[in-house]
Amino acid sequence: MNFDVVLTCAVTGAGDTVGKHPGVPVTPEQIANAAIEAAKAGAAVAHIHARDPETGKGSRDPALFKEIVDRVRASDTDVVINLTAGMGGDWVASDDDPSMPAPGTDMIGPEERLAHVKECLPEICSLDCGTMNFGNGNEIYISTPPYLRKMAELTREWGVKPELEVFELGHIRFAKQMVSEGLINEPPMFQICLGIPWGAEQSVDNMKVMKDELPAGANWASFGISRMQMPMAAAAVAMGGNVRVGLEDNIYLDRGVLATNGQLVERAVEIIERMGARLLSPAEARKKLQLRGA
Repeated sequence: MNFDVVLTCAVTGAGDTVGKHPGVPVTPEQIANAAIEAAKAGAAVAHIHARDPETGKGSRDPALFKEIVDRVRASDTDVVINLTAGMGGDWVASDDDPSMPAPGTDMIGPEERLAHVKECLPEICSLDCGTMNFGNGNEIYISTPPYLRKMAELTREWGVKPELEVFELGHIRFAKQMVSEGLINEPPMFQICLGIPWGAEQSVDNMKVMKDELPAGANWASFGISRMQMPMAAAAVAMGGNVRVGLEDNIYLDRGVLATNGQLVERAVEIIERMGARLLSPAEARKKLQLRGA
């Protein structure tokens, strides 16, 4: 059981949710406001993606990230900023020639994937620890060992804590290898991602198996998607972990009722507190996770 919980809110993501929910934040102002809303509701950490204000699709434009981060930092609300570094690994194989990319491919190198992180220098950025099938088409997400090692080196150089996102056991195995090579500062920080097609299914059993494979002393959190968001939040706390909720992973508060980030955070806070735990403040989270300047 974790009695001192770090709660993260993933406020928008890059998925195809804009057309399903008019409240999904899109513009830099909306995304920054969502992070502030989540913090005021009880989240210590805001996990942030940028979106193209014109199309609503996920973007890796450093200028958009910079505007979001500047707006959050200029507010009077303290929150740990966690930027995604998962953009730029999408490969869609062409039906006509599988060796060639089809529309939707966005494949870049490790330095470019971290361009916005270098620009903004958040306290945390995500690091997706392996390649995986994603969805039911010809798309895959590519994150190779050389790319991951380089990204780990750069984040360590900049003082940004990598959140090691793991979607299956092989990802944990390689993340531990990076820790053993000294590429990740102790204590490592893991996010167990459950329910994403086609990573590990979201269940208590899978969470426990993955949690048990983490290195000793690691900080970890977990999340589930859609209707399993809150059950997986409760399971993570019960097993000693931290929690992530937010519109990136689930757009509903209840069946058929669209949520806001603030409402999802409030629901998670209620669950956590009813379990007898407490929510850490951003300052306390910085100390627990051993972030820069804590």
